[in-house]
Formats: sequence, C-alpha cells, structure tokens
Amino acid sequence: MKKKKSSYDELQDNIRKMKMPEIEVWENKYQDRDYIIELEVPEFTCICPKTGLPDFGEIRVEYSPSKVCVELKSFKLYIVAFRDIGIFHEHLVNRIMDDIIKAADPSWIRVEGVMNPRGGIQTTVEAEYEAVSKKK
Repeated sequence: MKKKKSSYDELQDNIRKMKMPEIEVWENKYQDRDYIIELEVPEFTCICPKTGLPDFGEIRVEYSPSKVCVELKSFKLYIVAFRDIGIFHEHLVNRIMDDIIKAADPSWIRVEGVMNPRGGIQTTVEAEYEAVSKKK
C-alpha cells in the first residue's frame, strides 16, 4: 500500500541550504570572562508555509560569546529576511541557532521562538547548544 503524500511534504526540503543575509561579528575583548548576551526580537514575522499567511512572534537569543560577538545591525537584517520566508516554527528556531553558531561560534547558545497563536495553538520552540570545549 502506497503512503499518501502529505500536503506538508517538500515544503522545507531546502531550509538548511537557503541563502540568508550574513550575520557579521566583531572581536570580543573580554574572552577571558564568561558572560551572557541577550537579543530579543519582539515583533518577529515570517510566513506560514502551509497557508501563506503571516506568522508573528518573539525571538529570544541568549549566548555566551567566545572570540566574537554578533553585530546587531547585520542580525537585524538577517531577522527581517524571514519576513518573506515560509518556515515551520521548529525549523525557524534551529536555523537561527545554526546561523549564529556558524557566524560567532559561541561557547553556549539558546534560541527561543514564542509564536502567537495560530489556529488556536501557541507554539514555543527552544533549542540549545554548548560547545564541546565548554562541556563539563
């Protein structure tokens, strides 16, 4: 019996390869100290990949920088680029985390997406990563 194809199939096949604006960084002059940087995007928007309607929510990023810190203007341009992208909330949070890790190689990072209710369901997605050298 052939499995029925879902209407969600193939919607996110290229999410990891999708071209996004570069997140720039600058040198951390306090590499000898552990500290946390918090970035909050209270008016985040993207597109629902199923309906094509806008999704709204808040993105929160907490990270402990190692050699570099995220440059905020480039981060803003990166975040704004999601405005026209159809993406599942789960993929969104993981993609943001992957891109910050690629750009800044933090010692630790946590990304949280708190999305406004869609279809009567509010979604919160969290992803966390700790660099191998920092694990105890």
